[in-house]
Amino acid sequence: MSSFLARPCLRATTTTTTTTLGQQQLRTLTTTTPLTYHQPRVPSSSIPIPNVSGRVPLPDSGEGFKIEIPSYPYGPRRIYHQSNTGLYGSALIRFGNNVSKRNEIKTRRKWRPNVQQKRLWSKSLGVFVRTRVTTRVLRTIDKVGGLDEYLLGHKAARVKELGPWGWMLRWRIMQTPEVRERFAKEREALGLPRVREGEEEKSLEEQLREFQLAGIQFEEGKAPKSKGQLKEEADRLIKSETEEFGLGQEEDLFMKEEPKPKMA
Repeated sequence: MSSFLARPCLRATTTTTTTTLGQQQLRTLTTTTPLTYHQPRVPSSSIPIPNVSGRVPLPDSGEGFKIEIPSYPYGPRRIYHQSNTGLYGSALIRFGNNVSKRNEIKTRRKWRPNVQQKRLWSKSLGVFVRTRVTTRVLRTIDKVGGLDEYLLGHKAARVKELGPWGWMLRWRIMQTPEVRERFAKEREALGLPRVREGEEEKSLEEQLREFQLAGIQFEEGKAPKSKGQLKEEADRLIKSETEEFGLGQEEDLFMKEEPKPKMA
């Protein structure tokens, strides 16, 4: 009677595994999950393209090089976490049933978005940007005229479609001289003063001094210690005043029925 070798159930793991059973060597399974995109170096610029994780890689010769990317206003997506690492638009995993024609038996199934790994040309950066992108977003990029135009969309719906990864790419192309000059021309067309290139941003102490001149006092030991905390405190004050005085809430008086007079 010949010996029977039971074949074990092999599952893909995150590391390379090789199983040997007797004299027979089973196949090796490897899984590689791309955590970051290997982006090219931007010519004539010391600011690299950020990683998907939100970190900006330090240049080879720079010490004390620190860049803070503004936080995404809508926060990371809590549903379909994979969409935080690419240009997925508003795509989600859809669920439904497969229904047999004969017995009408329902079997659960899912529809995943059509995600592709692409190299998209950025005119302002002058390089190809590697990213995951859905075919629906690809059509939108072709329609608006390129990756830069898609990322620089000013409507709230477009900013919400970008996601955290698109928000970081938007911040990166806004640091290029071409996009800065474009925004400067738009400011001049709107009658706003042109921002000087050599003008330095106000320090935290100067901003706190302006708050004090406006009559806003912070409790001892509770003053903001960073510009981000100061911005959050300013947004909180504006929101509280809006709720207190009812700003932006107009009562609709059109076709409103007047109360009937009371009979004496």
